[in-house]
This record gives sequence, structure tokens and C-alpha cells, in this order.
Amino acid sequence: MTDWVLRLIDAGGYWGIALLMVLENVFPPIPSELIMGIGGIRVGQGRMAMEWLLLAGTVGTTVGNYFWYLVGHILGFHRLRPLVDRYGRWATLEWRDVEALDRLFGKYGQIVVFVFRFLPAFRTMVSLPAGLFRMGHVRFLLWTAAGALIWNVILAYAGYLLGRNFTEIDRYVGPAATACVVGAVLIYLWRLATWKPRGSAPSEG
Repeated sequence: MTDWVLRLIDAGGYWGIALLMVLENVFPPIPSELIMGIGGIRVGQGRMAMEWLLLAGTVGTTVGNYFWYLVGHILGFHRLRPLVDRYGRWATLEWRDVEALDRLFGKYGQIVVFVFRFLPAFRTMVSLPAGLFRMGHVRFLLWTAAGALIWNVILAYAGYLLGRNFTEIDRYVGPAATACVVGAVLIYLWRLATWKPRGSAPSEG
């Protein structure tokens, strides 16, 4: 994975960084750690400027997250009811769980979006419910960009300080990402096997 990421960054510069960060959030297996880390190496080599790297990375991240936000926003909260009633068993969800998530995003949506930007398995996933539960567009974009900027600063400066050694992270990112996916699948299978519906409460209004 490192080779083609390097080629795209070197060919596209800041546009390559932005495109990769969009793709990283639309197709999460592409690791942002690698993209921004390599960008940091290029800064150390004098081939990029840190401020433009961070701008490109943060814009790309925000656009990629906004894609999933819009998917959720178009689907809409109320269109979920028949889907949850029919397929909730496979998502281990009842309508009361969906209503609880709606209240959570209504009160703490910006905090949830901001904090989840630092969690590898949930950075992109949180955008979908933010759209479903109608978190405001501007609020979502601002908090996503804020969290993304901080995360990108950490990654870019790690690449800048570690230099070429940072590319070795690809040896660990791949297995770590696979372990996270396997862990998530096992947790889902356990929850699916043990889940029992409590009975959906009648919807208010």
C-alpha cells in the first residue's frame, strides 16, 4: 500500500493528499496515518509546506466525512422505522435504541463527532448517524474539521520527526487494521447470537 500512496502524493502534491484523505474516509481501509505521515516526511525533505499539507489533509477528511453525512441526511431518521422493524434483528437494534441515539446526537452531537475523530474504528462511521439524526450541516462540518485538524497535526508531525522510518508503520497498520475488523466482526457475531428484543416502545407523535 505504501508504494502507490507515495506515487500519488508525489504526482499530485497537495491535491494528491486531499484526494487520498477523501478516499480514506469513503473507503476506510486506506490509513490516514500513512497518508499524513508521508506528507510529514515530504515537509522534512523541503518538498511540502506544513500549513498547506494540513489544509489539504483536513479539507480532504472533512469532504470524505461529509459524503457519509449526506447519505445519512438523505435517508433520514423517519425512513429508518420500517428498516429497523424489518431488519433490526440483524443490526441488533430496536426502535427505542434509534430514538436514544437521536436524543444523544440532539444533545451531544458535536462532542460525539469531535471525539470519534480520534478513534480509528469509528472516525468515518460516526458521520452516518450524524446525518441520519439531522445534526446541523455547519455544526457537523466545523466539529469534523476541528477534530481532523488536530489528528492530522499529530500524524504529520510524527512523519516530519521520524522521517523515512515512518514508512515502516505500514508493517503495523495493516495487521492492526485487520485485527480491528476481525474484533468488530466477532463482537457483532456475539451480540447477534445473544441479542433478544425487548419490544419496541410506541413512537411518540
